[in-house]
Amino acid sequence: MEKLFTLWVYLETTPLLGLAATLLVWQAASAIAGRMGGIALANPMLISVCLLSALLLLTHTSYAAYFQGAQYVHFLLGPATVALALPMYANLSRIRRSARAILPALLTGSLVAAVSAMLIARLLGAPRIVVLSLAPKSVTTPIAMAVAEQIGGQPSLAAVFVLLTGLCAIVLIGPAMRVAGVSDMRAQGLAAGMAGHGLATARMLLVSETAGAFGGLAIGLNGVITAILVPLLATFLR
Repeated sequence: MEKLFTLWVYLETTPLLGLAATLLVWQAASAIAGRMGGIALANPMLISVCLLSALLLLTHTSYAAYFQGAQYVHFLLGPATVALALPMYANLSRIRRSARAILPALLTGSLVAAVSAMLIARLLGAPRIVVLSLAPKSVTTPIAMAVAEQIGGQPSLAAVFVLLTGLCAIVLIGPAMRVAGVSDMRAQGLAAGMAGHGLATARMLLVSETAGAFGGLAIGLNGVITAILVPLLATFLR
C-alpha cells in the first residue's frame, strides 16, 4: 500500500495521472460490464464515470490535475466523431432509401427534446438560466455550449446536462426499444443519435454498424436543427 501511495503521489505531479487513471478505470469498467452480462445499468461508460468520480474524491485529487492527462483522451473525441463517417459511407444506400422518413423523424425528435426539457424544468420552478441551458441537452457538447451561450444559458451547465442525457440514453435506449417493439437497426440508431448524441451512438456501434451509421447521421443533422430551433423557442421564454 505504501508503494501504491508513493506511486500515486508521483503521478499527481505529472500528466500521466489522468491518462493512466482513465485507461485503467475503463479496463476495470469493461470487465465489470462483461461479468454483469451486458445489462443496461452495467454500461462501461456509466461505470467509468462513477469509478473515476469516486477515485478523485477519495484521493482528494482536483479535476484540473486529473484533466492534465485526460486531455489526451479528450482530444481523441474529435477524430472519433469524424470517424463516424466511415459507417455512414458504408450504409449510404440505406440512408438514401430512408431519406423521406429521416427528416420528419429528426424534426419531431429535436422539437420534442427541446420543448419537453424546457417545459418540465419551467413547471418545476427552475431558474431561467437552467431552463435555457437544458434546451440543447440532446446535441453534442460543442454545439450545446454554443447554443446555450447564444440564448442566455450557462455553457458549462449545458455541458453537464449533455453528459447526463448521454448517460441516461445509454442506459435506457435498449430497454426503450424493446418495450416499443422497435427492432429495425436504422430506427434504433437514429433514436440513439438524436436523443443521446455521441455517447449513445458509440453504444449502438457495438451492436450494429448500421445503427451506428444512422446514429452518426442523427448527431450531425440534430445539431443543425437544434441550433436553429432552440433560439426560436427561447424567444417565447420570458
